[in-house]
Amino acid sequence: MARQALAAARAKAEARGVEPGVRKPGRASDYGQSPRRRRWSGPGADPRDPQPLGRLVSRLSAERGWAPRLANGQVFGEWAQLVGEEVAEHAQPVALKDGELTVRASSTAWATQLRLLQGQLLKKIAAAVGHGVVKRMRIHGPTAPSWRKGLRHVPGRGPRDTYG
Repeated sequence: MARQALAAARAKAEARGVEPGVRKPGRASDYGQSPRRRRWSGPGADPRDPQPLGRLVSRLSAERGWAPRLANGQVFGEWAQLVGEEVAEHAQPVALKDGELTVRASSTAWATQLRLLQGQLLKKIAAAVGHGVVKRMRIHGPTAPSWRKGLRHVPGRGPRDTYG
């Protein structure tokens, strides 16, 4: 039975034009891997060498076009490190659109102080995140409550006109 199977395999090989019993060294199918994979990289740098994870992630984000969105996220995620702990306690980033960062301050005094520090804050952010991510800042104070309630509103001074 084994002789019949061997004879059938030899006949099949002859039909394909392959000489029985002779292997061609260096074919990828002989070793189950590609010829490029078998070579050693040598002592010099090679793209197949192990790479640090940070380098791989930054290359992947650049290839896929994620770099601008990651830089925007870095501004929000590392706000306290970018501007300092004291400023971060009294100001939070709200939006970043087209290079304009909107910041909400806890009081009008802090909004004024942030407007005075705006140039220094932009330099700190540019040094940490990259130039061109934040080009200008729009600083707002706390929002005042709205007295306008409901769909139908009567014009006038609001609740103050009934107090006296």
